[in-house]
Amino acid sequence: MDGLVLSHPEQVDRLRSVCPEMVDAAVLAGDPCFDRMLAARKYRARYRRALGVRSGQRLVVINSTWNPEGLFGDGQGDVLPSLLPRLPAELPADAYRLAAVLHPNIWFGHGPGQIQAWLDRAVRGGLTLIDPVHHWRQALLAADAVIGDFGAVSYYASAPGIPVLIAAPGSGKLDPRAPLAAFVEQTPRLDPYGPLEAQLTRLIAGHRPRSGSAEFITSAPGRSAALLRRHFYALLALPEPSPPALLEPLPLPPHEPPARTAPLQVRTRISGTDIVLTRSTAPPCDSYDAAGETHLAVHEDTRDPTVLELADVVTQYGPADDVRLGGAASWTEEALRLYPSCSAAAHVSEPDRCLVRTREHGLFRLAPQPGADVDPAASASALHAWLAAGRSVPASGIVLRVHAGGAVHPVAVTADPGRHPYSAGAGPRDSADAVPRWD
Repeated sequence: MDGLVLSHPEQVDRLRSVCPEMVDAAVLAGDPCFDRMLAARKYRARYRRALGVRSGQRLVVINSTWNPEGLFGDGQGDVLPSLLPRLPAELPADAYRLAAVLHPNIWFGHGPGQIQAWLDRAVRGGLTLIDPVHHWRQALLAADAVIGDFGAVSYYASAPGIPVLIAAPGSGKLDPRAPLAAFVEQTPRLDPYGPLEAQLTRLIAGHRPRSGSAEFITSAPGRSAALLRRHFYALLALPEPSPPALLEPLPLPPHEPPARTAPLQVRTRISGTDIVLTRSTAPPCDSYDAAGETHLAVHEDTRDPTVLELADVVTQYGPADDVRLGGAASWTEEALRLYPSCSAAAHVSEPDRCLVRTREHGLFRLAPQPGADVDPAASASALHAWLAAGRSVPASGIVLRVHAGGAVHPVAVTADPGRHPYSAGAGPRDSADAVPRWD
């Protein structure tokens, strides 16, 4: 062998103890993967925006290596199947953003269709599956906390100071002399059966970044491109080019906000124009003893269409002029006709704006005021709670202060000039809009 690339002298020491004849081939050349992360740290805010992380939200990244003892494996008591549906149920939607990074070999071994089928319930609850080749590093840099296992991704996360909870330690799978083994041993454990939000709150509040991970990932931070190129050209017995050796920067991921279509239980409390709001996929019985009122908000694309018959608020996302929906205003009118039990239909056309048609009070436009950064569907639920409590919106409009995700978001509510209460007798615009009868 002409060269065995290692990233730190401690690896040379371990190599010497198990295969001394290979030591002469060892090449210390740093870690290009980590160097790309170091160069991209300043773009953390951009990566968070790409993932649709809003002000006040915490991004929690779940990761698994490709091993039966990993978090996605079945050798640790099969923790993940019970953990995934609990995450969107226990972590309020406006306080937490969820993403998952699975090793490429997990995708290759089981196939994308099977992975997506296994994780479908969690994805409908707001989990985003991160590209395991091109975008996992950006997700780590954007994260507020990581739930992982004994794989390298957890170690990479800890290097820039991201708090980590170990859910699958992989006992006996690591060289006990390796820094990764010490990291796993010293990192807080996830209690898979304990309250998840309380554990994450403690983890983040008590976190103190450790220098060990960054120290042992590479002994030549920022220099891997130069060291690797020097070695490659030496092997080829060619002169090294004069321009500097550079690594490709991490790409900015596409905008991918949560595609949350699972029904949401919305708990609200009103004081003045302040509306405290919590949304989650938790069953309604979990909030019976909580203060305030509860209503059900359902995305029109929910998996179980029978839930739409129970919804108080029906939501839809898309461009305001989407011809398939007939436009935002027409869709809200159609939704009230299609779902006679709902009180309001909310069409979200932009990341911060929506149109809401109520059955008794007509049409309203919701827009953020300075400092607001909340899902417009949450604002629509706040408006529903306001009107359901017997409050009104004056002709001049009103600013509701929506408390969600640990922040206060002022949202302007204005009555549409052409608003009118919904009339149950208003039929379809033409025969093509009529709902066919199957009885």
